[in-house]
Amino acid sequence: MTVATPVEERKTGAEQIVWDLSVFYAGIDDPALEQDMKRVSQMAEAFAAEYKGKVDSLDAEGLMDAMTAMDAITDLGGRIGSFAGLLYSVDTVNPQYGALIQKVTEFGSQINQKLVFWELEWNALDEAKAAALLADPTITPFRHKLESDRRFKPFQLSEIEEQLLMEKSVTGRSAWTRLFTQLIAAIRVDWEGAHITLTQALTKLHDADADVRKRAGAAITTALKGKSMELSYIFNVLAADKASEDARRQYPSWISYRNLDNKAPDAVVEALIKAVTSNYDIVARHYALKRRMLGLDKLTENDRYAPLKIASADHFYSWEEARDVVLKAFQAFHPDFAAAAKRFFDENWIHAPVLPGKRGGAFCSYTVASAHPFVFLNYEGKARDVMTLAHELGHGIHAYLSGKAHGNVGMSTPLTTAEMASTFGERLVFRDLMANEPDPAARLAMLAQKIEDSFATVFRQVSMNRFEDGYHNARRTQGELPADKLSSIWLQTQRAMFGDSVELSDDYGAWWSYIPHFLNTPGYVYAYAFGELLVLALFKLYEARGAAFVPQFMGVLEAGDSDWPEAILAKVGVDLTDLTFWNQGLDAIRELVAEEEKLAKEVYGL
Repeated sequence: MTVATPVEERKTGAEQIVWDLSVFYAGIDDPALEQDMKRVSQMAEAFAAEYKGKVDSLDAEGLMDAMTAMDAITDLGGRIGSFAGLLYSVDTVNPQYGALIQKVTEFGSQINQKLVFWELEWNALDEAKAAALLADPTITPFRHKLESDRRFKPFQLSEIEEQLLMEKSVTGRSAWTRLFTQLIAAIRVDWEGAHITLTQALTKLHDADADVRKRAGAAITTALKGKSMELSYIFNVLAADKASEDARRQYPSWISYRNLDNKAPDAVVEALIKAVTSNYDIVARHYALKRRMLGLDKLTENDRYAPLKIASADHFYSWEEARDVVLKAFQAFHPDFAAAAKRFFDENWIHAPVLPGKRGGAFCSYTVASAHPFVFLNYEGKARDVMTLAHELGHGIHAYLSGKAHGNVGMSTPLTTAEMASTFGERLVFRDLMANEPDPAARLAMLAQKIEDSFATVFRQVSMNRFEDGYHNARRTQGELPADKLSSIWLQTQRAMFGDSVELSDDYGAWWSYIPHFLNTPGYVYAYAFGELLVLALFKLYEARGAAFVPQFMGVLEAGDSDWPEAILAKVGVDLTDLTFWNQGLDAIRELVAEEEKLAKEVYGL
């Protein structure tokens, strides 16, 4: 096993911010873990004995009893899965954690195979009978869950086929995805005689020194190319696996399942993609200005995140400072918003330090309603880390509020609306930081970074969707794709976004290979753009309505997944069925760039 060589970095105060998973189990050797696995298995067997072959005979009371029993199984099984997944995420090279995650994955597959009959039998009910049951007030807590499950009816297979797909996923998709996670976590980038993690190396692309950025980019490329055989093979295997299952289920396209799961009609997603790609000129406009502000003849891929040369903007945020900034902004919005966030700090629901073997990036795990969410970070004290903290806490607040209101069944929203509270939280913090900064130069630096964050969430994610579209369709028509073909698709879609404002070298072609979303959740990435543009529109409503908007938005968050997204958002005046809706969010980004140009004229005379 390769061990990362420690690199001397400035302490943030986040080094000891680790989560307390005792809400689940005392540790990996806690006997309660094994006992609960046996309990879940017994509960699933009892459920199958009680209801298999009898769903069509249930009245509303019987349906309610069954759904309540199913929810109890989901909760206990979710506690087991959450514990294993969270342990593994902070040390992916620990063999004990790896063994546990594999054991729990296999166990989860076995449980799902026992229970798969339920959804098949429910969806087999004729429309009139299902409608009568759904109209009965007895099943109100589970109505939307039951109703929305029926959207998958045309694509379901027989029970034995569904069971086989679940069983084979353990040694198929799940296994390959785990291997990818471990490979990426184990990558070490050569840096000044040391071996640093990929996360640490990527951070150096934000360095003010152009030579540091250039060397970091080259080192990352070398490290990724060193694993190109393994990574391109994993991408090919999982694309082929998806194509096979999609064909068997007769999904019209590679993205069909994801749109259904997101409760996002194809027309809405297509309108989103078209709107964003039609506004790539916003990206070029910003980077053309950035090149001039940096005084460079050209921008390369290594300069995309370069900070402006403004000393007053180079602020280092300790963990305590970041905490205070976020909580203050949340408190000004709504006390309940801040109170929920404060629990994450006070009760050890956050894991923040950068560690060897730890996954890169950040996420919020909703876990289950009987526990609470957890936030995962790699905190390094940059302003963007403060924004990431606000983002993930927003996810946590959303899960906390919706879980309290609706339990497991209404807690986990579709991916498209899952970004509402997170992106809104970011906007609250950004607005505060801008309002409290008197120096125009520092405001310019903050604004430029915020614009690039929005670009990363909207334009970059849609360009990555275009990469996915290209790679999945090419894999289905051309067979196994070599690494250079994947790199070609990546460069084509990235260059389309930047235009001639950023010069992307051929070496940048390898940078598709470390992005986990392509494998963990195929088709996921457009949901970021969906959420960001949605929040930009919501934030305009907040600024227009003021205090009257706040309880409406809190109600939207509490609603979670208890209704269709368009019905929930209609309560705050958003019409998701309007295919021109996305232009409101894009106009807001365009306004930010116009403000940036105004500040650049004041600061640089440009």
